[in-house]
Amino acid sequence: MTTRRRSEMSVAMLFCMCYTVALCTAAPETMDPGDFARLSIEELMGMEITSVSRRSELLSDAAAAVFVITADDIRRSGATTIPDVLRMAPGLHVARIDASTWAVTSRGFNGFFANKLLVLIDGRSVYTPTFSGVHWDVHDTLMDDIERIEVIRGPGAAMWGANAVNGVINIITKSTRQTQGGRLSAGIGTEEHGFGEIRYGAELGSSAHYRVWAKGFMRDDLRDADDHGTRDDWDGYAAGFRIDQDVSDADTLTLSGDFYSQVAGETLALQSFDAPFRVVVNDDKNANGGNILGRWTHQYSETSEMSLQIYYNRLDRRDAIFEETYDTFDIDFQHTFTAAEHHEVVWGLGYRLIKDHFDNSFSLALEPRSRTSDLVSGFIQDSIDLCDDRIKFVVGSKFEHNDYTGFEVQPTLRLLINPGARHVVWGAVSRAVRTPSRADHDSNIVQLVQPLPQNPMNPNSPERLVVRVHGDDNFDSEEMLAYEVGYRVEATDRLSFDFAGYFNEYQNFRTLEQRTIQVESMPPPLKLVQPVSLGNKMSGEAYGGELAATWIIQDWWRCQLAATFFYGKLTEESDSTDTLSEGISRTSPHHQYFFRSNMELAANIELDMTVRFVDNLTSRDIDNYATADIRLAWYPTSDLEFSVVAENLADDRHLEFEAEFLKARPTENERRVFARVAWHF
Repeated sequence: MTTRRRSEMSVAMLFCMCYTVALCTAAPETMDPGDFARLSIEELMGMEITSVSRRSELLSDAAAAVFVITADDIRRSGATTIPDVLRMAPGLHVARIDASTWAVTSRGFNGFFANKLLVLIDGRSVYTPTFSGVHWDVHDTLMDDIERIEVIRGPGAAMWGANAVNGVINIITKSTRQTQGGRLSAGIGTEEHGFGEIRYGAELGSSAHYRVWAKGFMRDDLRDADDHGTRDDWDGYAAGFRIDQDVSDADTLTLSGDFYSQVAGETLALQSFDAPFRVVVNDDKNANGGNILGRWTHQYSETSEMSLQIYYNRLDRRDAIFEETYDTFDIDFQHTFTAAEHHEVVWGLGYRLIKDHFDNSFSLALEPRSRTSDLVSGFIQDSIDLCDDRIKFVVGSKFEHNDYTGFEVQPTLRLLINPGARHVVWGAVSRAVRTPSRADHDSNIVQLVQPLPQNPMNPNSPERLVVRVHGDDNFDSEEMLAYEVGYRVEATDRLSFDFAGYFNEYQNFRTLEQRTIQVESMPPPLKLVQPVSLGNKMSGEAYGGELAATWIIQDWWRCQLAATFFYGKLTEESDSTDTLSEGISRTSPHHQYFFRSNMELAANIELDMTVRFVDNLTSRDIDNYATADIRLAWYPTSDLEFSVVAENLADDRHLEFEAEFLKARPTENERRVFARVAWHF
């Protein structure tokens, strides 16, 4: 980072801090805090969550590192995408790769497809089985329809299964009863060229409610380090519906669905047999798809409830290197009941069928091109309350069978102690696995093509060297054993702290193993091929912690602070030929700091400011950076909002991440400003 950029960043951060203090002293005494201050510290700690134990429980009673992003947090962030909202959660590293692509992980090991983080939307898994990870661009909904986002740092595999290794993100949308009437929103800006949303909800008969919605957007391309456009502009639209019905006093039904269509530019560096051997291709990636979900909930009694959920998801994605099509069918059954006096048991069964098809290219191929796979699972967990609910002991496990590695067991053991009304101490030991993806078994990637000097004495000498990475049928699951501790305290009626620490041991991490060089003649020309196969010859450890604090300074002024610390080290086995993969332990920052201020300057004016610092990434040669965001909103009436959002004020642009796969040049995240109007009717 240049001296000029560091100076601008420091000035912007200092301005935000000083302006906050100045506004504090100037705030009018007659201010009406409205619904902004409706949640006290006690009420914040008493929010109900469902992601830790797959049943409703208080946030303060969860024996896990969990952070809740509320609907009010989302609204006041001004964010237009889910990844940008997730920047508020401690322990998460969210880095933008290009205009439509993010790298998101929990507790380390970030990447283009961070493969140890499970993401759910209303109980529907959006984990991508091709490379493992999440296509963040296609998983979208109205920001105003999200009730909360529950972020679990650490393993959630005992409840949610394989791939919930380092964390779980559960995005929960509002019921239709909460979204009655109409809402119209539109905006325009420097990078957000234009966006609009519409939603309408109403009663459907005497016992049901519904909503329908649609949205569209046009986003500009980002810039590279030389201030050149990167041709990654992004346009798209989506629409959906939801119906909630009370069939009886004991039965409720939910039916929801949505579809989307998007196109985004991308610039890729592809290998070729012919000179110049590396070709930069400007192309569009197209994504189309949709899903439909149905859920039936039956309450047998106050202590016994059952739910049955079924969903179907379709994804059709095409870019310059290949096209993937997925059809996923999933059925999930769950039963929660109280056994004896102190036991609360939750158990369930699940089945998932995935059918895929790929159109291959020279750069990337999957063989076989089509595959049908299934996953059979079950889980059980018992929460035991002891000593007048001052001690809670939780034991449970997930049991799964997949087509790649067979049977997997992922247990957890958790303990929560409540020594006083304002204090909670907890600890956990858990095992989790990341099962192989389709690419781990079946991929064939041309990583490098370069010419070889010709031997004039041998005109039939090889003309090319080709480095080819391929999957391995024997690729095994990556394993983690996690040890966690945590402490929550309501220090005062206006101040709370939440700390979590962890130590993780990893085995069977993915490596790139060089095999014996081969000579191939087909297709021509004659060439040397260096095969590189995937292996499981790396192990290591990671440790760190997260600290979050909420401080209600005044009824009209609330601050949140968070600090994240991460350290990881991976080592290849002695017989491994991989010298590169251990760098994945340095793809997440050692330190991250977050500060957020929410103020109501008057009964109808809001001012929200956020400052973040992210440490450097040594394996990607990416400097540390800081960001400063501001949102100013005015409500002339209770149903009308005008807001202006300015993001990345600390610098005109900065690099956050660099994809390891086929990207031509790094893309930098730009400063942007946009205005929005929203009308409820």
